[in-house]
Amino acid sequence: MSYLIKPGAYKALLNLAETEKGIQQIKDFFPQNLSSELRLRRVTAPLFVMKGTGINDDLNGSERAVSFPIKDLNDAQAEIVHSLAKWKRMILKDYCIECGYGIYADMNAIRSDEELGNMHSLYVDQWDWEMNMKREQRTVSFLKSIVGRIYAAIVRTEYLVYEMFPALKPILPDNIHFIHAEELLQKYPALTPKERENAITKAYGAVFVIGIGGALSNGEKHDGRAPDYDDWSTVSEEGLPGLNGDLLVWNEVLNRSFEISSMGIRVDRDALLRQLKLTGTEMRKELYFHKRLLNGELPQSIGGGIGQSRLCMFYLRKAHIGEIQAGIWPDRMRTEAAEAGMSLI
Repeated sequence: MSYLIKPGAYKALLNLAETEKGIQQIKDFFPQNLSSELRLRRVTAPLFVMKGTGINDDLNGSERAVSFPIKDLNDAQAEIVHSLAKWKRMILKDYCIECGYGIYADMNAIRSDEELGNMHSLYVDQWDWEMNMKREQRTVSFLKSIVGRIYAAIVRTEYLVYEMFPALKPILPDNIHFIHAEELLQKYPALTPKERENAITKAYGAVFVIGIGGALSNGEKHDGRAPDYDDWSTVSEEGLPGLNGDLLVWNEVLNRSFEISSMGIRVDRDALLRQLKLTGTEMRKELYFHKRLLNGELPQSIGGGIGQSRLCMFYLRKAHIGEIQAGIWPDRMRTEAAEAGMSLI
């Protein structure tokens, strides 16, 4: 069900025209920096893929994809993408992208089961990226190095926004703090996963939580992950499971942690088989994507998605994602948001 956060005494610092200008500058500047940091080339992304191929992102495994019949294919079903997590890895192979280089794409998705609110809408736009890597780079150290380079691009973009609109003061720290989900549990054992994220992100300003998807020492997951893209079960050189994570920043407007990106080193053959077994989804081994991976056709890779509207919302100090993108919202939410100073597009 939908839920609206109403920050006290909220007032947008930019008008509609300034907001649109800021969105354009951010969407022009950030991907260029990301491309330079990670040596990525832009590729054209699909809006939909064929159902039953295993290419679409299953997210937490319960979200329903929007589907439709294709007349010229005897009404075979296509699905609107949730993300491009698995599609990108095939593109690395099919486009012959060399090791140490990668791709990024403007991903547009519809997630009809999303709980609507300040940070979630039916429409998702991301910079989805993927990099070809060496097998020996399947380490937390390599994951951290990539996160650091992405974070550097995020900080540079914040300064660009401040140069454009001096009313928006930079708040990001110079460096990002790393912590494993198990360490976070031990640090705040009485808190829920979301409360732990709030506590650690408020303390450091920007945090990358490692190891999301597998069970922690209390038998619970920090958060859910599909079994067939991120590697959340391999025990790292630090002795803890997980080669993936979430990039969080402290949102002063909403007074809580704010997820900007989910990313990770992707499953290899062993991790895929292990995670399919752990989640009871071994039937996926017969799907097109999974067969290619199990047959050794796909490269080792690391990748993720960076929310476009999320970044714009954070940089421009907006309280609701509907101030950044046009969308469908419950009538009551529109009314209450307007009363709280949030003008939803």
